[in-house]
Amino acid sequence: MKQTFLVAILGMLLISNLSAQNKKKQDQKAIKSMCGCYEVSFNFAETFQYAEDSTYVASKTKHDKGLEWVQLVEDSDDKIMLQHLLIVGPESSPYIVKHWRQDWEFENTDLYEFDHDNKWNFVSLPKDEVKGQWTQKVFQVDDSPRYEGSATWVHVDGKSYWENTTDAPLPRREYTTRSDYNVTTRTNRHEIVENGWLHDQDNNKVIREDGKEDILLAQEKGHNTYVKVADEKCKAAQDYWVSHENKWQIVRSKWNEVFARNKVLHLEEKVDNKLLYKYLFDDENYNTSEQINPVIESFVK
Repeated sequence: MKQTFLVAILGMLLISNLSAQNKKKQDQKAIKSMCGCYEVSFNFAETFQYAEDSTYVASKTKHDKGLEWVQLVEDSDDKIMLQHLLIVGPESSPYIVKHWRQDWEFENTDLYEFDHDNKWNFVSLPKDEVKGQWTQKVFQVDDSPRYEGSATWVHVDGKSYWENTTDAPLPRREYTTRSDYNVTTRTNRHEIVENGWLHDQDNNKVIREDGKEDILLAQEKGHNTYVKVADEKCKAAQDYWVSHENKWQIVRSKWNEVFARNKVLHLEEKVDNKLLYKYLFDDENYNTSEQINPVIESFVK
């Protein structure tokens, strides 16, 4: 009887382990399906305002389009790295903008959570809290941190999606025009669909000050569609990555060294009145670790 019971327990454990492995493979497939060439539409609209100031002016509704290549940079069992490259300008002479990057890490416990005003807090989560989950770590165009959050990929009723709420700095479309709030609390949903994928956002515009309760200023809806097209349409971005991937590996390595310090991270907005990406996008003067590492370090307070 005892032996039969042990066999049954071992059988259940084996089935559970196989199920977890199959689920992880589904997750990996969903994440990697975001790679490729896409016609992208970016759509944002402010939905509700809560400002007590009667002179408050809502952000304008934004509609934009672009062609984007999503490059698979790293593909290991517990980490998948995707680099977005935006293709702008005429087809005859396109210009490539190194866009945002998303890293996916399985059952990751270490995160940098955005606080406010260029400050990220290092947080270590319990292992049981992230079991079966993937952390999405999003980085800015210069590979500095943006936002991170952990959640479970869901595969049900023919749908595959991942959803998480976390704090982030203002998006570029806002911080160049607004200074009346300093935190975006983002609910991000990545959903794989038949012709590509969707990035849905439900965002809170928040005013945060030390020692005070957050103030909700307004809310916003984002709906970005990634419609897959032939890879050949993004050849210019593929060529760019072949010639620039070594440089950006140096940049990532330096940031990894900074992140490995596992402490509160404060970043300067500008050094010598210049943004970090302005330095790093200068291919003539910033190509080697000797050139790149000191300038990144100069932005770390």
